[in-house]
Parts: sequence; structure tokens; C-alpha cells
Amino acid sequence: MPKEYVHKTALSEVLLTSWKETAPDVHVVTAEWPRAHAFYSSRNRLHDPLLLVETIRQTIPLLSHLAYRVPFGHQLIWDHFTYALEPGVLRTETAPTEIELRIVCSGIRRRGDTLSALTMDVEATRNGVHLGTAVARFTSHAPAVYRRLRGAYGDAAEAMARAVPLPPPVAPRRVARAQYESVVLSPTDTRNRWQLRTDTTHPVIFDHPVDHAPGMLLLEATHQAVHAVLHPLPVIPVGLSTVFARYAELDAPSWIEATVIDRTESGAEWGESGEEWGEPGTEWGEEPGEESGPASRNDYSGIIHVRVTARQHGQELFTAKVKARPLLPESRPVLSLEPDGRSSTRPPRKTDAKAGTKAGAKAGASTGFRSRPSGNPYTNTPQDLTYRPTA
Repeated sequence: MPKEYVHKTALSEVLLTSWKETAPDVHVVTAEWPRAHAFYSSRNRLHDPLLLVETIRQTIPLLSHLAYRVPFGHQLIWDHFTYALEPGVLRTETAPTEIELRIVCSGIRRRGDTLSALTMDVEATRNGVHLGTAVARFTSHAPAVYRRLRGAYGDAAEAMARAVPLPPPVAPRRVARAQYESVVLSPTDTRNRWQLRTDTTHPVIFDHPVDHAPGMLLLEATHQAVHAVLHPLPVIPVGLSTVFARYAELDAPSWIEATVIDRTESGAEWGESGEEWGEPGTEWGEEPGEESGPASRNDYSGIIHVRVTARQHGQELFTAKVKARPLLPESRPVLSLEPDGRSSTRPPRKTDAKAGTKAGAKAGASTGFRSRPSGNPYTNTPQDLTYRPTA
């Protein structure tokens, strides 16, 4: 796949491998993930969920240029984005990972004969096994329109030259990263509040000049904020929903805040079925009948809900609601959230692991693992899990 079609200058960053239109406004795109990515690195023997997000992001310019004839030079801007995935299907293997995306496009708007907005509904599979879904809406702007829209901020080279000095990073282990260069949050004097680190020399995030903080940087900051607010509990983000309200400029600091929330604050857009959410009202690792404190933030399936908000000049850039699943083997103590947001250790409870018993079902829920269909080769067991921007 030519790198120009996915808006990358480094061929090594191109994840997509093929595209075909199977019906009007229905497309199938294939991708190949490397065993080890330079930035979206695997952890706990699982691919980074943002590798799926980046794969979907690359389909935005691909379909714009090939399927909808958007000229090169037009700016593609994210409006809103949602994803949900099955973490067990992210398991790394000894060979590159083959991904297929089925994309249905709707809400198509044009300015004259040129595309101006589009919504993509994406279903991702890995070797025929369901990996996840996503919904992305973006707008497309001709160069002259974009210059009028951005005004003094429209020149990418000048915007990058005015970028604020890079502040020090938080410890990589707090945000599930191995290297300081991969950390996009800087500590502040306020708990669970960080300054966004906008490293305009980063070879992946700033693969080419842009006039504002890229969407993938903001989503990376969101994931890192989730890891930081839940540290030392190891988790994997399994769902996210966000609307981008305005551009994150490079010449002023942006501030990221994370708050652990309960299910009732998470919003109806996640869905209300028991299969998706589990039964509410029981804290992770808590026996029925125990008092649940005001900071009980886990649903019955072990999912933790976190709200991440970014602001600049006191104005909201975006708010994301994230679902995270704990990664804990059964032999480890259960970590739970205290009312002040800190994690604490509880001794593991004795449970009957026999299939079909209530205690066995609760044991599975308390560790955050759910059974998969028998045909899924990526069955997620505790042994598997040991340890408004430019598109």
C-alpha cells in the first residue's frame, strides 16, 4: 500500500495491505501488524489496543482518496470516535498478525462533487475471529477552506516551531510504557492531572508536520492517563468513546485529567445489556452483601470505567470514557480501588471454581475474564494475561 494513501512518510509505519469495494459504500481492508511495533509496543503478550486504532485511522485517508476521490492536500479531521475490542484476540504470536476490516460508510456529505464528511462503521477480525468494532466520523476540508478555518494556526511548520518546551515525563512504568521517549504525560502538583507532552520530533506521532496535536497523540495520552490513575493495577483498555470538541494547539500547554467513575456515570452509549456490562452493584473482588463504598467503580465483569478530559486555556478539547479490564492471574492478590482513587491489595477469596456454580462464575468475573465461544482460538484465560485532531 503506498504510504501517501495513509498519510505517512515512513513506509515502515504503513499497516494496511489491500483494499476492495464489495458493495456500494462497503469496503474490505486488510492489514498486517508487526510482531513488535516501535511505539505501539506489545505488553503482557498482547498487542497494544492503539495498534487497532491506528489501523482504523489509516483507513480514513485510504478510503477518502481511493473510494471517494478526495484530492491529496485536503485535511481530514476527526469528529468523534468509538471502539470496543476483545483483548484475548490481541494475543501476540511468533508471526505477524493478519487483520481484516469490514467498513460500512454512511452519513456521506459532499460539497459539490467533493466529499466533506463521512461515518465509518468498522468490524475487525483476526483470522475470522471477532476482534472488535469501531465507529469513526470525520470531515474533509479543501486547503483554502482549512486555511480560513485555522487562520494564524494553519501553517504546520510555524505551528511546530512555536510548540511549548517538552516537560519531563512521568515514570514509564506508571503509564505501561518501557521507555521515557514513549511517555506523553508530565506530572503536575495535582493528583491525577498531567501536562500533555507534545514531542514534535517523535518519529511515529509526528511522522510529518501538522499544525496541531494529532488525534493519535490525544488517544495515547488518554490510554496512558487510564494506566496512571489505576496504577499499580495492571489493566488493558478495551473500549473508548470520545468527541473531539476543538483543536489542541501546540503553542500552549494542554492538561489531561483522569477520574475513575461508576457505571451510572459511564453513559448509555456503551449499551445496557447484561452481556456487555455484567450486573452492577458488586465491587470487583467483593462478596455479595458487603458494603460498597462510594468509589466502587467496577462492574460485575471486572471492567473499570475511567473518564479522561483534556483542556487548554480552560476550554475542553475532548472527554473520553474508557473501559479497562484488569490483568491479574488468579494467584495474585486482588487489587481494588479505595475511595481516594488509590489501589489497595486484598487477599484472594476462596471460591469454588467448578463449572456451573455461582461461586465459580463469580471467581471468573472477579478476575475480569469471561468465557469465549469454543471456536475462538484466542480464548482469554488467566495464563494468556499474566502480566479534534487530524486523521
